[in-house]
Amino acid sequence: MTIDSRPRARVRGDGRLLVVSGALGLLAGAAAKAADESGWRWAADLGSYPAAWVLAVALVGRYAPTVGTAAGRSAAFFAAMTVAYYAWAAWALGFGWSPLLPVWLVLSATVVAAFAATTWWAGRKTGPLPAAAIALAAAVPLAGGEFAGLWSWIVDAPSGFVPVHPVQGVVDAAVALALLVVLPCTPRTRLWAVLLVVPATAVAGRLLDALRTVTG
Repeated sequence: MTIDSRPRARVRGDGRLLVVSGALGLLAGAAAKAADESGWRWAADLGSYPAAWVLAVALVGRYAPTVGTAAGRSAAFFAAMTVAYYAWAAWALGFGWSPLLPVWLVLSATVVAAFAATTWWAGRKTGPLPAAAIALAAAVPLAGGEFAGLWSWIVDAPSGFVPVHPVQGVVDAAVALALLVVLPCTPRTRLWAVLLVVPATAVAGRLLDALRTVTG
């Protein structure tokens, strides 16, 4: 009798990639906290606004082989990133442990995992519904970052308005564009996502407001 070792090897491979996701999260969290303390506004913004994290989690979800691995890897990445971020603040900077750490860990296992799983599903389906999910993912950096200030400066430059975080505004737009290009699996779904991104931005803004009531 021949025993098929492929399922066991697949489990080992998935386990290794889960560990890699956690390790990358630790590095990302430490880098984000270091950026916070760098004195460079643009660097601090990259770690503080959601664009970079949305991009990372969305790509993990899009290219995972199954919906379960998408959720697991993204949760491991985000949880490890959160621990590293707050550990740096507590040990290296002497700020003490934040009561928000367990909140973000719960969100890692729920909201973040669900976001990655939805991205996995939307990236493999066609039509308006998956396009709406992709548009919502792309809308998060637009609603939660500094793109609005950058856009106001572009359309109303003669007024003398100067955006406070122009680099982050560009990053927000670039991440949204990247998600609209990369996530859809067909051109028609991509077109739907582009058409839906403006109303999705309003929805994302409401969802982020609700999230802020939890995270402070």
